[in-house]
Amino acid sequence: MTRVTAADIALARKVLETEAAAILALVDRLDERFDRAVRLLLDCRGRVIVTGMGKSGIICRKIAATLSSIGTPAFFLHPAEATHGDLGVIQADDVVVALSYSGETDELLRLLETIKRLGAQLIAITGHRASTLGQAADVALDCRVSEEACPLNLVPTASTTAALAMGDALAMTLLVAKGFRQEDFANLHPGGKLGKRLMRAEQLMTSGDRTPLVRTTTPMHEVIYEMSRKGLGMTCVIDEAGQLAGIITDGDLRRHMTASANLLERSAADVMTRNPVTIDRSTLAAEALLVLEQRKITSIVVVDEARRVEGVVHLHDLWGTEMF
Repeated sequence: MTRVTAADIALARKVLETEAAAILALVDRLDERFDRAVRLLLDCRGRVIVTGMGKSGIICRKIAATLSSIGTPAFFLHPAEATHGDLGVIQADDVVVALSYSGETDELLRLLETIKRLGAQLIAITGHRASTLGQAADVALDCRVSEEACPLNLVPTASTTAALAMGDALAMTLLVAKGFRQEDFANLHPGGKLGKRLMRAEQLMTSGDRTPLVRTTTPMHEVIYEMSRKGLGMTCVIDEAGQLAGIITDGDLRRHMTASANLLERSAADVMTRNPVTIDRSTLAAEALLVLEQRKITSIVVVDEARRVEGVVHLHDLWGTEMF
């Protein structure tokens, strides 16, 4: 097996440094043009159509996916396919985001007449704002790089990284401008790990008849039966008004059995832990897990504003979502 040499490591470091520098160079170029581009995306009543050829096309797909993930309808249009029948997807209310480092990509330039005729807005992400694409755009964002990370200065590397970063900057600024919330993200990502981290307690909790529940006056032999029957290793204890008064866990049972021989002669109120930690039904799954880990507990009670028990979130409920 060929060993990695010091020269290999040095080259890899050079690649990373070059690409990092390309991104940092964009910071000082964010001006009124960038603001204008964000406003075009924010005001878009149609779709955002992202288009580019080759490596730029791959970056376009990621930008479109990111925009869609924050609730802005977006998709990738292959510019070569567009001139063979797909131009019909572009409508007057759309915003087209075109990526071309040179700004002279033939396949993109063939789309300009249609974009202008339809009245769609055009944002160019390019390394040459004075190019044909840059001049035709309503807004041209400057993504030029001093050099590619390729040792031959040929393969698109730093330039595509810069374009990707600019796309992310647009998307994240748009996210804030739209007032996009965690709840919105969760609604658009119900099947992924990120979305599951943003699930609410009400979506995960054990509730209804499956919730372990006893009263303060319940004899301990019935308490133990309820805990065993519901299988969460704990039970909620409510008072005469139906409010949460405490909880009893397996740990409480062990401690009291060690300290007293007459456990079964006592009631739930004698054994329960008073004023337990609670959350409300809107608490995020990630927040609930944090509480469980910090408190070193396995269950947390979900209550309403009147401290009536609505359910229980168990550590296994969170692990079961495969989100961590």
